Amino acid sequence: MPRIEATPIAPLSLPERRLTPRSVAPEVVSAALPGPGRDRLAAGAVLAVTTGQQPGLFTGPLYTIYKALSAIVLARRLERAWGTTVVPVFWVAGDDHDFAEANHAWVLDTDGEPAEIRLRERATDAPLLSLSREVGGPEIHAALDRLRAATPDSEFKGAVLAWLEAAYRPDATLADAAAGALQALLGAKGLVVLRAHDPAFKRIAAPWVLRALSVTLPDGYTPVMIDARLGRDRLRAEGEGGEFVTRRSEERFTRPMLEAMAREQPERLSPNVLARPVIEAILLPTVAYVGGPAELGYLPEAAAVYEALGVRPQAAVPRWSGVLIDARVDKVIARHGLGLGDLDGRPGELEARLVRESLSPEIEARFADLRRALDDQYRRLGEAVTRVDQTLARSIQSAKNTALAGTQEIEKKLLASLKRENETLVRQVSRARAAVFPRGEPQERMLTVASFLIRYGLDLVAEVEREVARWADPS
Repeated sequence: MPRIEATPIAPLSLPERRLTPRSVAPEVVSAALPGPGRDRLAAGAVLAVTTGQQPGLFTGPLYTIYKALSAIVLARRLERAWGTTVVPVFWVAGDDHDFAEANHAWVLDTDGEPAEIRLRERATDAPLLSLSREVGGPEIHAALDRLRAATPDSEFKGAVLAWLEAAYRPDATLADAAAGALQALLGAKGLVVLRAHDPAFKRIAAPWVLRALSVTLPDGYTPVMIDARLGRDRLRAEGEGGEFVTRRSEERFTRPMLEAMAREQPERLSPNVLARPVIEAILLPTVAYVGGPAELGYLPEAAAVYEALGVRPQAAVPRWSGVLIDARVDKVIARHGLGLGDLDGRPGELEARLVRESLSPEIEARFADLRRALDDQYRRLGEAVTRVDQTLARSIQSAKNTALAGTQEIEKKLLASLKRENETLVRQVSRARAAVFPRGEPQERMLTVASFLIRYGLDLVAEVEREVARWADPS
């Protein structure tokens, strides 16, 4: 198993118990995938800890799993502390239309390098369909084959591929595929995987989404989105006549038209990212929302939506964050006394530093002596020469810079020679960087969980869960 190092987003502050447990509407329960979590959600008065994410290929980046585990363990802690049922809920944001974010996944290949697996591109003139309407299509087979070919063989690989193949099918939408994969991976732990694009859920949410039309955000648009001629589009109020206009297609809708749509075609209306947690707090007795840095940053911007809909905001709790460190990477880190931050830099910088540190003290001293001597001798020459001709000062400075540049060139060539002699070190550091900061990004924001499950097996989830539990209850 890899070593797991926590990288806290912010100190954990437990929410206060400000809500009375209540039953959840059947329409909300029916939108959850079957499992022990849904059974508890339907059993009577409950509270909820929620989180969520837009669907992604092969469940998306690691932080999707970290969000879900954070909600699970936080709900358990609050349940023990409060003596009432607290259910963890993962809101699968199937209304989201950002296909460019959902159509790919990154893994570490057999050489330890980041490899992208891409489903397909969406045509630039294609409608911006919600991910609940975007099916995997025949390309999903090629994506799974690419995952199989790119990743190293292991005793766990077959089970991991079978898990993904069961969810990511040609006829399944990306939203349903992500929901199914999450349910299979974490449903037994009590997670409620909520399909917010479910027709019954959309119907019960629609009246509340309509009320959000009364809010105008700083950019001039409402927090309500509509499926229009060009796909999912934003709405802005225009004039005093109660008309609303879409941003891209410029279609016009009156308030009565939107009210009829909420009754007859509720699937066409959806909350934007600011209204989503408000709708969530209305339909679920939510005591806390578990989110990442970006979400915690924009939640305060939703204040006007909470106020307009008469909803008290749920507590915002930072999710667990961490890094999975392979044994080989860990050896490199330990051998050279590195921290994770040392690997967060431009390619080649750390390698050059480590190679430089391998220079003998004598060579370092000789380079330093030469620089001091050049500086001193050119200074003395300049003092003597400029007493005769002041105009030569610039020529002397230029000659000094040339001499120092020559010294630097010798040093660069020496370091290049050392790099060639230390190819193993350079390769090890490069792999370590690729594993911890692939393509310069934090591991959890880039790599998918499948990359690690193939190497370590499904038991890795339990290992991460234990670390998340320490975050939720460090005592």
